[in-house]
Amino acid sequence: MHNMSDEELLWKASMVPKIKEIPSKHHTPKVAFMFLTKGPVLLAPLWEKFFKGNEGLFSIYVHSSPYFNGTVPQSSVFHGRRIPSKEVRWGDFNLIGAERRLLANALLDSSNQRFVLLSEACIPLFNFSTIYKYLMNSTQTFIEAYDFPGQVGRGRYNPRMKPYIKLSQWRKGSQWFQIDRALAIEIVSDQRYYPVFKKYCRNGCYGDEHYLPTLVSIKFWERNSNRTLTWVDWSKGGAHPSRYMRMNVTIGFLKKLRHGSMCQYNGETTNICHLFARKFMPHALDRLLRFAPQIMQFN
Repeated sequence: MHNMSDEELLWKASMVPKIKEIPSKHHTPKVAFMFLTKGPVLLAPLWEKFFKGNEGLFSIYVHSSPYFNGTVPQSSVFHGRRIPSKEVRWGDFNLIGAERRLLANALLDSSNQRFVLLSEACIPLFNFSTIYKYLMNSTQTFIEAYDFPGQVGRGRYNPRMKPYIKLSQWRKGSQWFQIDRALAIEIVSDQRYYPVFKKYCRNGCYGDEHYLPTLVSIKFWERNSNRTLTWVDWSKGGAHPSRYMRMNVTIGFLKKLRHGSMCQYNGETTNICHLFARKFMPHALDRLLRFAPQIMQFN
């Protein structure tokens, strides 16, 4: 915890080292797992198993509602990991503020080299070592960005964003990203595009689906994969993705999420395209815990 304002935090985070330090016994690169939640991390027992035995290779940051007053056991990896937060509403642009707040806090630790945004409904699909190696060895960032001509794509563009952002530059994508330190610093330092979004992306714009895809497509597209590593099912339509209860969690379903598609990774074709998945409800926890050692190879 700290008592810095958002402005002070972002300013400080923008000046952290940009050059990746050489790993040594005193400096091991870590993955920052950033949880954007309403309250507690609902699937915490599964994540506890995921993190167990990998101390020193990860950092955890939790942005929950400032009104949440629940407690976390001292034995939990989530104990003491809440950052100073502000209220966040679904569909509101303050979601972007929360994401930047998480990134800024994580950037203060120079050991954090990869940054993953997660929700309380996310699960890991592989064990820690597999995910750690996949992220650390990647030559790309993972922000989904595509041009969608429909009403929920280009239809959300506000012409008053010109000349900073043109309609041809407008992109859409998943909120759930996986990025490196260089891009994280650029995001918290952005004073050109963020103010434009904050002013004009309102009333049904859903900035969390457009700000980072548009920013990255304009300035950092060379190193971006244009895909997310977080699996989610939008096939049923509507404003929210499919939710998964206890009976939905089967061995076959988890295997499909792990190896059910093909993609490019460092220029090679692979069937490991998603490292995380959502949206899993608390009722699914018992089955996830039962199948994790067998399917995800948790220790």
